Amino acid sequence: MFVLEQEEYAREGIQWTFIDFGLDLQACIELIEKPLGILSMLDEECIVPKATDLTLAQKLNDQHLGKHPNFEKPKPPKGKQGDAHFAMRHYAGTVRYNVSNWLEKNKDPLNDTVVSVMK
Repeated sequence: MFVLEQEEYAREGIQWTFIDFGLDLQACIELIEKPLGILSMLDEECIVPKATDLTLAQKLNDQHLGKHPNFEKPKPPKGKQGDAHFAMRHYAGTVRYNVSNWLEKNKDPLNDTVVSVMK
């Protein structure tokens, strides 16, 4: 459970056992979901002509690196790890992210069969 949900339970008088995660996850959630967060920047980059995965990575770093406590420059890869464009500190540790193909996946193009059925 997140902190906000537990606060809501208290307001509504719901009985439960409080769970202390030892940290507030809200900053990480906001980094992902808020305006100018990772998801909104991904959506915006999907509509920019000539945008690439690397332009997305650069914009994410420009917006968040050194400005958000959960957004970090990734450490160099070890062993068979692939390259990463950024890292994010989650509750369980730091996770490295590579944005390759994020734009294409987010655009979610319709399957040709679906298009032909809709015609």
